[in-house]
Amino acid sequence: MSEEFVFEGWRRPDGRMGIRNHCLVLATVACAASVVREVGRRLPTVVAVEHTHGCGRGGPDLGLQVKTLAGLVKNPNVGAAVLVGLGCEVVSAALLKGNLASSGKPVETVVIQETGGSRKAADQAEALARRLLGELEKLPRQKGTAADLTVGLECGGSDTFSGLTANPAVGKAVDRLLELGGTAILAETTEMIGALGPLLKSAENEEVAAKLKAKVERQEAWAREALGPLADVVMAPGNVESGLTTIAEKSLGCVTKGGSSPIREVVDYGDRPGRKGLVVMDTPGYDVESLAGMAAAGAQAILFTTGRGTPVGFPAVPVIKISSNSELFEAMPDDIDLDAGTILAGKSADQIGEQIMDILLRVACGEKTRAEINGQAVFAIAQEGPAF
Repeated sequence: MSEEFVFEGWRRPDGRMGIRNHCLVLATVACAASVVREVGRRLPTVVAVEHTHGCGRGGPDLGLQVKTLAGLVKNPNVGAAVLVGLGCEVVSAALLKGNLASSGKPVETVVIQETGGSRKAADQAEALARRLLGELEKLPRQKGTAADLTVGLECGGSDTFSGLTANPAVGKAVDRLLELGGTAILAETTEMIGALGPLLKSAENEEVAAKLKAKVERQEAWAREALGPLADVVMAPGNVESGLTTIAEKSLGCVTKGGSSPIREVVDYGDRPGRKGLVVMDTPGYDVESLAGMAAAGAQAILFTTGRGTPVGFPAVPVIKISSNSELFEAMPDDIDLDAGTILAGKSADQIGEQIMDILLRVACGEKTRAEINGQAVFAIAQEGPAF
């Protein structure tokens, strides 16, 4: 990798730099999903985001939904947005727009019940999106560096090689990114159970260590309450089939994605980091919900390691897939961006870490990831409380 990490992106009103310049068409509630889907069909250049949230949940979950949806619009990769609501939901277009006032971005709203139904709403949303796309095309690019980047870290469909190849290689790339002034978010609190000791040693100070300890122990308590004696193997069936035996084994491999840098901060789900460097975010282990938390916090790209293979991407945020073994890379070439399995053939984690930094730079410069090319964008928000 070149010593200079420089790309041309879009500087947003809040000072953050986007590596994409998307117009988001976002449903504020599940009932508006079909209208958003129709606008996306008519205008493939927008990012159309459907979901199953926006109503029927308790207070804590609704707060998470508002924060996450607003955070997605605030993400630096988004230049403008059209919010599509129904008209009687809790998370309304007006409520969400009110949470976006400080972003400085153009945000328009369409309400299906007020517009006269789904077809008229789709027509109106399409017209607004076309205008916003035209405005975004006129925005000039500006120089950005690694110090402008926040990169999310995720793993899904892990195998016995994940902790030996892909995850340590990502850790090397993260160390380099942080040396250059960037920020990385280590997520998936569930997958920190059993690895708390090493993580606490990485905490920058006692305050960070105490907060990290509380988050992981709370997650472990929930797992034990729900699963009893099975809590020690709280893993997906594919993890077990691939040879992982306990959550501790999986966790010790998972946390190596954070590299050797000190943990400077612990943040709640979807909260924007207040400090640069390595940050831990309290997210579920479920990939789709974890990705949403990091995107809402401002991650412009996500490094996603996998041993089993997954096509999952995310709206507006490029997801770079890294395989832990070469067999997977050869079996799913249309879904995997980089093969870290070559470490098993003699390459070092440092060498693959350099390759990861290379592809991160190329993606920051506009190269599309496999998930972007395939349109593999999935969106869901973490939930805690009961449904109503």
